[in-house]
Amino acid sequence: MVSKTWLQRLVMVFFIALAGGGGYIGVLHLSGNFHTVIPGELYRSAQPTPDQIERYVKQYGIRTIVNLRGENDNQAWYDDEIAAARKLDIRHINFRMSAYKQLTGPEADKLVALMKDAPKPILIHCLSGADRTGLVSVIYSNQVAGLPEHQAERQLSILFGHVGIPLISAAYAMDESWHQLERHYGIEG
Repeated sequence: MVSKTWLQRLVMVFFIALAGGGGYIGVLHLSGNFHTVIPGELYRSAQPTPDQIERYVKQYGIRTIVNLRGENDNQAWYDDEIAAARKLDIRHINFRMSAYKQLTGPEADKLVALMKDAPKPILIHCLSGADRTGLVSVIYSNQVAGLPEHQAERQLSILFGHVGIPLISAAYAMDESWHQLERHYGIEG
């Protein structure tokens, strides 16, 4: 029989771990969740501010932004991003995705072609830089940069704020997308 004290400690450890994980994800979001995917080729972030875009251009030589949130006219963040891209003379591409809906094979093929042709380095972003950006980082790493599946898949993880738990996380659609795309690209692992 499990003692009441032992069970209380277990519940306390669970909630401390949960709070710590939530705190980590919060820090990622507040810091811009910026990371290098492939040095000199692909970088990922949460929604960047104009100042962050300027800093990324100066520090990493960004030449293209791929906005995974899609066109959002009359939204301050979108208007600011477009203005920053124009000011810095970098290409801006909209590719609307949802973190809650699977990306199809043909959609992924379009995205791969777009990223192959875009001037590099590329900065990809969504709102938090975790889910959509994670899936696109996996796709780029594997299909454009040629990294092995096990290495590419690291981009879609809690390390970048992605929580992919079936039935709990709506963003699990990104994990399901990659599983479908593994078959689509013939790389089932």
